[in-house]
Amino acid sequence: MLCPALRSTLAAALLGLATTVLAPLPAQAQAANPVRGSTPYATRADAMAFADEVAARRGLDSAWVRQTIGQARFLPNVPRLMLPARTPTQKNWRVYRSRFIDPVRIAAGARFWRDNATTLARAEREFGVPAEIIVGIIGVETIYGRDMGRFRVIDALATLAFDFPDAHPRAEQRRAFFREELESFLDTGSRTHADPLTPLGSYAGAMGMPQFMPSSIAKYAVDYDRDGRIDLVGNPQDVIGSVANYFKAFGWQPGMPSVYPVRLDTARLKMDVLMAPDILPTFSADSFVAAGAQLQGPALSHPGLLALIELRNGEDAPSYVAGTQNFYVITRYNWSSYYAMSVLDLGAEVKAALAQ
Repeated sequence: MLCPALRSTLAAALLGLATTVLAPLPAQAQAANPVRGSTPYATRADAMAFADEVAARRGLDSAWVRQTIGQARFLPNVPRLMLPARTPTQKNWRVYRSRFIDPVRIAAGARFWRDNATTLARAEREFGVPAEIIVGIIGVETIYGRDMGRFRVIDALATLAFDFPDAHPRAEQRRAFFREELESFLDTGSRTHADPLTPLGSYAGAMGMPQFMPSSIAKYAVDYDRDGRIDLVGNPQDVIGSVANYFKAFGWQPGMPSVYPVRLDTARLKMDVLMAPDILPTFSADSFVAAGAQLQGPALSHPGLLALIELRNGEDAPSYVAGTQNFYVITRYNWSSYYAMSVLDLGAEVKAALAQ
């Protein structure tokens, strides 16, 4: 187990309020050797210029910001992980789904649900987000805390802020995103007087059971057990409340299904029209049907907008569902219809396992 001093250090480094702390990574996660960076950023003029800008913009101590960024180390393999595959493989929903819907994850999800049933019920009641959605998210992200990442967050964020690969088609936009996340991380560390060199996370800088980025921690993390600390690493109550709060903030509609079954009417099908908005709900139920997407039962009277969600299956025919506003909200967590469907399916499988 970690010593109390290290617990406090890691805790405070990850939170957006000076009065809150985050607990340490579980012992098994900390035991794994963290990925080590190479060259420190202390000699990089662009990194030091950014440090001065952040200090001025946030009212932070310039020497502290420069020292902190200067101790961040370049992670040579991380920029490569951000690049699209040179030879993209065909999207295959069945293969993608199999990565997340398996007996190990389902069993872990059932244990997590049983252990936290009261908190999940409370979150569903207070935020309107079903327990299976929260359970699905945490399971897909980290298998309920088993794999929360072993990269130093400061290294990951600095690498992507200053060395994001130019070959990426959205390099400028992504570089700006990671600079904002690094700034948020530094702001938190300064105001909590915590060691920003301690926290571990993913190679993109996401942390804790729900894999929140620094700005999401500052905006959406909540002290759901009201103990004066926000712990997204070891406290399932805070994790559950924070995930539910995130979904509510992005417009989750209580009681609304996320998807409906759909069949395509080839005689009336206007596929170019239906696919043009991608996953953004755009069509009323009537206009959806008029464009050749057949609905049945309650879907025909759905009061909101719909999107045609295409899930490719390699060489086989694609699968389709009608996505609602709530499906779109799930993709705000990860911009992928395949990801959203995996969250839905894992949550449903765990719920079914509990009923057995």
